[in-house]
Amino acid sequence: MDSATTSALREGVRNAYSAAALEPGAKHPFPVGAAFAASLGYPEEFLQAAPSESVASFAGVANVSCFAPLLDGACVLDLGCGSGLDTYVAARRAGSTGATVAVDFSLDMLRRARLAGDAHGHRILFLQASAEQLPLPDASIDVALANGIFNLNPERELLFPELARVLRPGGTVAGAELILKEPMPVPENPSPESWFS
Repeated sequence: MDSATTSALREGVRNAYSAAALEPGAKHPFPVGAAFAASLGYPEEFLQAAPSESVASFAGVANVSCFAPLLDGACVLDLGCGSGLDTYVAARRAGSTGATVAVDFSLDMLRRARLAGDAHGHRILFLQASAEQLPLPDASIDVALANGIFNLNPERELLFPELARVLRPGGTVAGAELILKEPMPVPENPSPESWFS
């Protein structure tokens, strides 16, 4: 894939997720919101405890933060945090001695997540960055969450060594992704929007 196509796809993804942050009730090329999160298995108590702003713009693919092996005191990375639902679930599960780092490349999503976090007093560091160049030290993370970001990144092969770099020895990646059972037809005129279909 050439650099122009990569840039166009990246910008298309950023625009789509920024729109979900700014107008969660509007029509989007992917499911968004509380009912969708509940359909993926997020317990009602988690959805009630999380900031409503984060739940309203949720756009993951699974309840990663619910099944990840998080212990009290864990240092957690939410990679592609979006509006922050997984971030808040992870922060709650890691307890008062834990630390959570939320990273997203959409400034609008990050602003929504940060606003929700400030209102609820969670101990979370929010960073705008690309998933393939994390502003984190080597071996600094116990558990990394990745909820539906691999398919969205046209340079996904760079994510895996970067996750390996920031994880501590014995650390865990808890990830989820949509998997096709059979090939999809390629559109005649592909566009950034077709990346989601």
